[in-house]
Amino acid sequence: MKLINPLIILRILGPILLIETAAFILCIPVAAIYGETLQPFIWSAVISAFLWFAVKAGTIKTDIRKINKRDGFLSVSFSWILFSVVGVLPYVFSGTVPSFVDAFFETASGVTTTGATIISDVEILPFSILFWRSLTHWIGGLGIIVLVIIILPSLKITGQQLFSLESSLKEKIHPKTKAIGYRIMFVYVGLTFVEVILLCLGDMTLFDSICHSFGTIATGGFSTRNSSIMFYSNYSQYVIAIFMFLAGVSFVVYYNIIKLQFLKVRKNEELRFYTIVVVVAGLFAASILVLQSGKPLETAFREGFFQVISFITTTGYATADYLLWPAAGMLLMFLLLFSGASTGSSTGNIKMARHLIALKNVTNTFQRMIHANIFNPVRISGKPIEESSNTTVISFILLYFFIFILGTFIIVLTGPDLITSASAVAASIGNVGPGFGQVGPMFNYSAMPEISKIVFSLLMIIGRLEILTVIALFSKSFWKI
Repeated sequence: MKLINPLIILRILGPILLIETAAFILCIPVAAIYGETLQPFIWSAVISAFLWFAVKAGTIKTDIRKINKRDGFLSVSFSWILFSVVGVLPYVFSGTVPSFVDAFFETASGVTTTGATIISDVEILPFSILFWRSLTHWIGGLGIIVLVIIILPSLKITGQQLFSLESSLKEKIHPKTKAIGYRIMFVYVGLTFVEVILLCLGDMTLFDSICHSFGTIATGGFSTRNSSIMFYSNYSQYVIAIFMFLAGVSFVVYYNIIKLQFLKVRKNEELRFYTIVVVVAGLFAASILVLQSGKPLETAFREGFFQVISFITTTGYATADYLLWPAAGMLLMFLLLFSGASTGSSTGNIKMARHLIALKNVTNTFQRMIHANIFNPVRISGKPIEESSNTTVISFILLYFFIFILGTFIIVLTGPDLITSASAVAASIGNVGPGFGQVGPMFNYSAMPEISKIVFSLLMIIGRLEILTVIALFSKSFWKI
């Protein structure tokens, strides 16, 4: 038995190039409308299409049914790297980001929906490049693997395996994975369309509305303005805050709503926990701004809740410079760098279900200390969690913080101060975007050493793949026959 099947992996990666080719072509009309050069996207599309054709021709006789778990893990991991590598082409050809490392960082940040940037002045960028940045968010938020499943019917045999590796969406909402992809696409496009309309009713242009809707629904964070959402009216800020929250809700919940299965929605414990955390943290932030900063109630409420939702959903948009908040407020925001919203959403980070399971494990530990013979399995939404799943969750959280500490140590060695390094690592692996210190909401990652940018880019991809998928590639058991 082969350890891996390279041709099968290439065949799975082929549609990634096709998707990217289509994305490049979609940017050409934008460049034409605003009178910009079409060459960067034409050449990018030609190169991507050529690579796709070469891969397709070389794997046309490959039997996809022979795929194994190793192929699935490698395909999922390589897909994000491939998209990020090819995605540098528009930046390089246009000259907006001539450095490959910087362009790779920008693309990886976009497709992993992190929202960290190395561009100091985004307002001087061509409209087509701004559109490409936001489009990478939208594609990444939906999930490259979901798109592969939709356009490559031959993967229907192993689609569930691939889908579960890329996403936290473990609850099966339809017997066919391809059907899951279509339903997710329906909800995703619907939320985007509604937000575009609502933002257009405010002070945003159609172009800005589309770009910010892409960033919101994908929980990405790239903006067309240097001051992010701070540039826009209170109305626009409230609309984006609401849709950031909605983007943090699991797609399973929306599916159940569409099917009128409201009882399942009501029993969804993670949704309740997510809502409670947002409300409590938002009220805490608003109270700090009122009591310690003396801000008007409405301003404190809007800024506090917006930044809390932005961090919890790992979107990274900003309506205020939270580095100027009182110490308690900054501490709250730093802690939220490790939160995350619902599993099965477009958000990154640890996510609420894992936090909830960890808390229930702590509660059970205290109960056993008092009642030694009690047996109370961890339950989520009334259903007991298998011991193997429970162990996986705890292992994930421990591994997450180990990578955070290791990453911080590496970045500190490259030069940045401890606060900048720690927050940048947390923001990268959590796919949040802005951090503290030199990478705060009013700054960017351009001043970071090149080696740091490479580390951050890899952390973004590792975080987007939920760590275990990538770490498994380095385990001895993965390569045993």
